Amino acid sequence: MIAPGGTIGILGGGQLGRMIAMAAAQMGYRCHVYAPDRESVAAEVSAAFTCAPWTDEAALSDFAAACDVVTWEFENVPVGPLSAIEPLLAPHPRALETAQDRLSEKRFVESLGGTPAAYAPVDTAEELAEAIDRIGAPGILKTRRDGYDGKGQWRIGSARDAEAIRLPQAPTIYEGFVEFAAEFSVILVRGRDGEVRFWDSAENAHVGGVLATSTLPPGDTVTAQVPAARELAAKVAGALGYVGVMTCEFFATAEGPVFNEMAPRVHNSGHWTIEGAATSQFENHVRAICGLPLGDTATIAAQVVMSNLIGEDAASAHECLADPGAHLHLYGKRQARDGRKMGHVTRIAAR
Repeated sequence: MIAPGGTIGILGGGQLGRMIAMAAAQMGYRCHVYAPDRESVAAEVSAAFTCAPWTDEAALSDFAAACDVVTWEFENVPVGPLSAIEPLLAPHPRALETAQDRLSEKRFVESLGGTPAAYAPVDTAEELAEAIDRIGAPGILKTRRDGYDGKGQWRIGSARDAEAIRLPQAPTIYEGFVEFAAEFSVILVRGRDGEVRFWDSAENAHVGGVLATSTLPPGDTVTAQVPAARELAAKVAGALGYVGVMTCEFFATAEGPVFNEMAPRVHNSGHWTIEGAATSQFENHVRAICGLPLGDTATIAAQVVMSNLIGEDAASAHECLADPGAHLHLYGKRQARDGRKMGHVTRIAAR
């Protein structure tokens, strides 16, 4: 157990790290952020900040020496440099390795009995044509690594569309289109002793590949498929020896839940838990990595709607405070850009 007053290292300096640090401070912990970018909204609310490249072995070593445990707030942290500080890491970096490659991730989930969308690895234009011929169109071509919030993705409506795509200088994967009724998340926390707890699943709506809203309770179609999705998510966490909060995203289809992707971290679709659950995802992540008892994950409101504030939405965000059920979170980012998450609003209806 990490005693109060200990230091939690956070790899990455974005809003998820910011909210982890705020939850940690409430429980008496200090946070030390490590990120390559000078502008860090997580560092603004943390006790210490190391600004250095991921490949700076000396800086990473000094950072780790100042921490009692180290976690991360986004899944694109390079795995290679982390080998030197592996004993401090929670979750284990095998979770990063799995999630960072979409092909490896899908094969891993299939090995556990999960069902992803039909897919095929693509490295050449010929392989893309073969994938479309076998899987069909429409579909989505994605970079196997990096890419999030709709980045690194190309929608393909037909084989002719594929002819116009200039493949990136990186491995890609083609995924068949999934006919679905809704999208939803399964968010769990797994303690160091293997205990697993789930939050209620939100129904998610995306606009332009970016999460727009997460709503609870979800529709009946999602509710019926949550048990099977939870079973798979628990298998994923167990197989990875996971510690902390983990998210698996699913499509609710006529054939049952179809796995979309996993995020080995706290997640945007779980922001509602700050006001809407007995224990937030951020607090429970801190509890798990520090070896503390896990908190109650029960939903404490009749209805919850979390809405992202994207780009210029943040300029008028304070207007929402006229609603007594609204809870505003702005992330302190200086520049609003199209598609950039600037904050969120959670609206609560009491029981």
